Amino acid sequence: MSDILDEAYAIAQCKECPWYKSCVMPMRFTAEDIRRQLESSAPGMDISQQADLGMQNLLSSMATAAQNSLLEGCPIFINRLRSNPKLAQHLKEMMQHWGQEE
Repeated sequence: MSDILDEAYAIAQCKECPWYKSCVMPMRFTAEDIRRQLESSAPGMDISQQADLGMQNLLSSMATAAQNSLLEGCPIFINRLRSNPKLAQHLKEMMQHWGQEE
């Protein structure tokens, strides 16, 4: 009986979620975001004054790579993927075969 209640709770929680119907989206990073993160992790260094063209290019490359490889997801969706490996595997297979006719 608790399984039914857990599932009902998850459905209700999902419909009230601010992520509703947008469970996953690419994370957005800019070179400025990465620079601020680096400055906050090393407060003694002033990266903005020491940054040269090479550093700016590196930060831009890191921002582009992060956008292409990281997703921000709804906590309910992530929990469902973690608790059901078959679901995660099925989604992975669907994406690997996207656009191929059956």
